[in-house]
Amino acid sequence: MLFDLKGKRRRTVQVTYVALAILMGIGLIGAGVGSGVSGGFFDIFGNGNGGSSGNSAIESKIKQQEALLRRNPHDQAALAAIVRYRYEIAAADSNQQTGQFTKAGKKALVSVSDAWHRYINSNPKKPDAGLASQMVTAYSAAGLSRPADAAQAAEIVASARNDAQAYLQLTGCAALAGQTRKADLAGEAAIARASKAQKSQAKQAVKQAKSAAAARQLCGGQ
Repeated sequence: MLFDLKGKRRRTVQVTYVALAILMGIGLIGAGVGSGVSGGFFDIFGNGNGGSSGNSAIESKIKQQEALLRRNPHDQAALAAIVRYRYEIAAADSNQQTGQFTKAGKKALVSVSDAWHRYINSNPKKPDAGLASQMVTAYSAAGLSRPADAAQAAEIVASARNDAQAYLQLTGCAALAGQTRKADLAGEAAIARASKAQKSQAKQAVKQAKSAAAARQLCGGQ
């Protein structure tokens, strides 16, 4: 084995392997492996997708989409892209562990909300459920704290996914917004879509979803 070598040669080989291990470690950390830093260690210095350089790149993409809208104000793909890009900027200013948006993140979410309403007001036949899911988070207590808007977004998600979990989330969002009738209907839909073996659990989950604490958790957390 290499480390059975003696003298200077052994020391040289050991130093070489230690150096390689350190370089590999730095490379892994830089790539974000084993690190809590989004995008990796190198993003701290603005070389990754995060930070001001990342935002500048995203802003450039937004300008491209705005240019498309000047030619065609009804371009729904461009409207959706702007929502997606603006949310990406806002999400960079959130705590990855708690999901809570910072002050800067919440300020950025206002632009996300404006872009979302532009998109929804264009009356897409099938609103993007992925964007709607992000907007549930944007409008949650962790973000802009607008439960009525969160319930509207959650309804889009539930209609698209048509499963028990999506309707359970809608139950919580609607309850949080004080929309009792919508919460009741969503709860019934959640139970109806649960398997026969899970009906009893679904009924209990729907009941809990209407409590304030559970509703906040279901509707984006916090």
